[in-house]
Amino acid sequence: MYVCNPASPPDFLARIKGVVFDCDGVLVDSHDANRMYYNLIREGIGMLPITPEEEDYVHMHSVNECLARIIPPERMDEAQEVRRNLDYADIYPYIYLEDGLTDLLEALRRRGVRLGVHTNRTNTTDALLEHLEIRDYFDPVVSAGSLKRPKPDPEGVHMILSAWDLPPDVVAYIGDSALDERSAHAAGVSFWAYKNPALAASMYIPDFPTLLACLGGLPTG
Repeated sequence: MYVCNPASPPDFLARIKGVVFDCDGVLVDSHDANRMYYNLIREGIGMLPITPEEEDYVHMHSVNECLARIIPPERMDEAQEVRRNLDYADIYPYIYLEDGLTDLLEALRRRGVRLGVHTNRTNTTDALLEHLEIRDYFDPVVSAGSLKRPKPDPEGVHMILSAWDLPPDVVAYIGDSALDERSAHAAGVSFWAYKNPALAASMYIPDFPTLLACLGGLPTG
């Protein structure tokens, strides 16, 4: 695995024509927000907060998968009612853009690189990206709610490749979880691990300023 290093940017970086981003843990730091959201649902039906193991799970999976994991089947109708009455906008103050993200997006766009999002969020992605003022960078934005099969299935990546009319070998997927890794590999695109060196990736990115510096070392023609 290549570790992103501005002193020796990899040749494959110059060939990339499209970059797909995961949302939670990549575009945004949302651990606190996800924990709060699912704890509010549990609290609403008189249950204790989620465990650390459940917290890791809800950070990666779709909302229906998460609820199935943390809510007993016989309490699901109650939990869904609580969920319907929650205003997700109340969670926004606990979600932050990853450091250096906007500068990286600007640099990629200047290079003519297509930008997209593939996330296991269900129906909150567009509103969140609008709130954070980064929605206009991405087309398309593919959420679990628009798919028959969420990550780790490659359906979402295939949808983006089709929208861009690009082959897999010029597209990279930036993710932070095993679900992202498996989705990228299944779709045949290069996988870049963000802040998680334990994943099987062609490149490890410790932070976005480092990736931006790598881009700065490439020819612009």
